[in-house]
Amino acid sequence: MRLWPTFYDALTSFNLMPMMIIMRTTITIDDDVLEHARNLAAKLRTPFKTVINEALRSGLEHVERPNKQKPYKTEPHAMGLKSGRNLDNIQELLSQIDGEDAR
Repeated sequence: MRLWPTFYDALTSFNLMPMMIIMRTTITIDDDVLEHARNLAAKLRTPFKTVINEALRSGLEHVERPNKQKPYKTEPHAMGLKSGRNLDNIQELLSQIDGEDAR
């Protein structure tokens, strides 16, 4: 009988007291982002750590499920055909449009 659970048991067992694992990681934040986060923390009177964590959560959710964009659609419009023009003979139509001098 084991007195202490293995790492796997600690993650899956419901009999253990809940533990909060905090990991510290060093990241580089651009100056403008850092300033924005600090200003927001001051404005909301919220700890800087909370603002950063919430922004990361929101950003990660957006990356996982990006907003679906509607496909671009164009609406056709009937422009009509000038009188005296016929689409059955393209060569004749081109000559009418360009003029006989174009050849």
